[in-house]
Amino acid sequence: MRYISSPDFHRDGAERIGILLVNSGTPASPEPREVRKFLARFLSDPRVIEIPRLLWLPILYGFILPFRPARSARKYRKIWSAHGSPLLDLSQRLCSELTGTLAQSILAPLSVELGMLYSKPAVTEALGRLRESGAQRILVLPMFPQYCGATTGAVYDQVNEELRRWRWLPELRFVAEYHDDPAYVDALRASVTQHWEAHGKSKHLLMSFHGIPERSFHQGDPYFCKCQKTARLLADELMLRDTEWSVSFQSRFGPSGWLRPYTSAVLTEMPARGIREVTVVCPGFAVDCLETLEEIDIENREIFMQAGGQQYQYVPALNARAEHARFLSELIARHCQGWTHVELGRRPAGAARGTSV
Repeated sequence: MRYISSPDFHRDGAERIGILLVNSGTPASPEPREVRKFLARFLSDPRVIEIPRLLWLPILYGFILPFRPARSARKYRKIWSAHGSPLLDLSQRLCSELTGTLAQSILAPLSVELGMLYSKPAVTEALGRLRESGAQRILVLPMFPQYCGATTGAVYDQVNEELRRWRWLPELRFVAEYHDDPAYVDALRASVTQHWEAHGKSKHLLMSFHGIPERSFHQGDPYFCKCQKTARLLADELMLRDTEWSVSFQSRFGPSGWLRPYTSAVLTEMPARGIREVTVVCPGFAVDCLETLEEIDIENREIFMQAGGQQYQYVPALNARAEHARFLSELIARHCQGWTHVELGRRPAGAARGTSV
């Protein structure tokens, strides 16, 4: 069969809405062989590495994959928990929290699934579950607040590639970004404020975002501008003076230039400029992962303290906080308007409830 058919295609019941949350992915375990599998999938994506395949694949398989997985595995072991990968565990918890919150705001048959770009549960598997549930309208929500071709663009690619195999295509919508959504910025503000209330306010707030190659910015990727706007809005919400906050970029990969300034360089120079107390927050990560828990909270903490710093705080990602789930449910509800005659938050008389939410 060339195309996959939808179940119960002649069904005349209420149209189900499917919500697909997508994050990047994670190794199945902190062992080199599993890290290698993950890195092979991740670094083989042309959205992630734009070097021509004939040049890049020999480098990837000949020089990177034989050596990097062992180093990365050691880092993963530092953050691995009893629940497994923090990124997967926290994404699943957020999905569960969001499902319960959505049940109170979108009173229509609804299914929520989590998909990963480069690991299980795969985007294709999550879409398949939505199809099996009878979802005829699907909203895709990449868990990347600031649009970037290497992340949000990869979600578009994988979703569209899977849907090319379907016979009955759903009505489809994408949330491209939410970097300047007032409720998102307010959730960030609340997380920083609550952290300071519990641990004391430092003199400087560093907002660190995942980096991308500079050439991507020069070729038109808007990611840098989106990050800057998020940072300005958060600083305004926290009522910080210009000298009390700054922006940097982490997770540089390879010898070419990436977005500057680099987080490690900024933290190294801060004590010499009189900034010995710093709080770091990563507004580009929906949930904590290797880049925040190891690179920011461990590696960069050591860099700052060894350079003469006195106090270093890391504000966890929004993760499965109730404020995060409420914001995402509001975002989803706005993007689902017009898909049902039911007013958000109200159930019509006699309406049947979906089994997934």
